[in-house]
Amino acid sequence: MDYVSIKTEEEIDIMREAGKKLFSVMQKLKKNVSPGKSTYELDKLAQELVFAEGGIPAFKGYGDKKNPFPATICASVNNEIVHGIPRKDKIIVEGDIFKIDIGMKYQGYFVDMARTFAVGKISNKARNLIEATEQCFWIGIGQIKEGSMLSDYSKAVEDYISQTDYSIVRNLVGHGIGKKLHEDPQIPNFHDPSMPDFELRSGMVFALEPMVNEGTYKTKTGIDGWVFETADGKLSAHYENTVVITNKGVEVLTNA
Repeated sequence: MDYVSIKTEEEIDIMREAGKKLFSVMQKLKKNVSPGKSTYELDKLAQELVFAEGGIPAFKGYGDKKNPFPATICASVNNEIVHGIPRKDKIIVEGDIFKIDIGMKYQGYFVDMARTFAVGKISNKARNLIEATEQCFWIGIGQIKEGSMLSDYSKAVEDYISQTDYSIVRNLVGHGIGKKLHEDPQIPNFHDPSMPDFELRSGMVFALEPMVNEGTYKTKTGIDGWVFETADGKLSAHYENTVVITNKGVEVLTNA
């Protein structure tokens, strides 16, 4: 599709370097996820780490000028799906599942990733949800390469989740990424025949991000106008990477 940006090798090299740097940031954040930490503390650390890597936080200041996102990370706990705002009084405790979504601008290009972490010892049902969400991502990218259809990813994720008791969030999707944090196309984690479908080409770069709920796929918006929560109050998990399409498959850029 003409509206989907094809990155050059030089651009991909920059994004590959950025992805490794952001992965390193996430690994350091992971080591600091523990009971008693405030999400504000983790956000402050994330900002320091991003700047130390030569990057700029992608989310801070993003959105409506009247209500821009105020932090480096989206810090979402338990039934919060995504876009949770870090706060000093928001303390993670034993048994929580904690989602960190983080983006970085590096040498003019963006990368984006998310992980769901166990806070101390968590229930088996919570751990199974986290594992299923990550599995969605890997199953999805296993079905795509140059020449595949974009919908091959969406169908694979939906097919996997349909065999579980979980549900895929439907009003939040993946996206293209590059010189902008959010580029075309929108990429659902379920098959939607009304969405544009097209053949994938080498050099397309996407942020793919399954969000999986323990219960209903339906969401509600929190009182701050940013956070999305599960409509039934049950758990949600999130897993995201920035990837580039190649003639052999997919290269995950936000990785070691």
